[in-house]
Amino acid sequence: MPRFPKSEAEIIALAELMWRGLQSNPLIYPSPPIPWMIVRGKNNEYIIRKNESISAQAEAELATAAKDDALDTLIQAMKDDLRYAENTVDFDDDKLKLIGWAGKAAPTPLAVPGQTRLLEAPRQGEGWVFLDWKSPLDGGRPAAYNIERRERPSGPWVHTATAIETEATLVDQPRGPELEYRIIAVNKAGVGQPSNTVMVVL
Repeated sequence: MPRFPKSEAEIIALAELMWRGLQSNPLIYPSPPIPWMIVRGKNNEYIIRKNESISAQAEAELATAAKDDALDTLIQAMKDDLRYAENTVDFDDDKLKLIGWAGKAAPTPLAVPGQTRLLEAPRQGEGWVFLDWKSPLDGGRPAAYNIERRERPSGPWVHTATAIETEATLVDQPRGPELEYRIIAVNKAGVGQPSNTVMVVL
């Protein structure tokens, strides 16, 4: 049994076939609940509304483009005047506030990163392990992440790799002993608190 079409193009194509077929075959279909001329009328009304919609959409796109152009022009004019005002009053904060602006903000010193979070080892194989983690919620922006490893239960922590992203695949890892990994965020300001640890046996 055929399924009623879902796309507009297929529905309209079927409507055309239907009303024409009903019109041409009154002996076969003498009393359809919706006469063919009403189906044709509804079909024609859809086409009219569709054309109106296309026209309205085109007008809306033109109006949006005109609005965006006007905003760009406004922004450029504002930036020109703000640059003029900054230079005229030598970035005096009180005077710039008179026009809703402000002077140069004092530079904020870079903070040490916070603690790296949610370290996991979701995949591993013979001599390799994939680690992923979340960046700190507080502190300065990390520039990189130091990955450290040790043999459990109390071996010394050894720098194993450095990552820029919040994931890394480590290869050529020791096979056999229980290993523990942790991640430490670093930047120019210093070193953050170590993450939680994960245990791996490769």
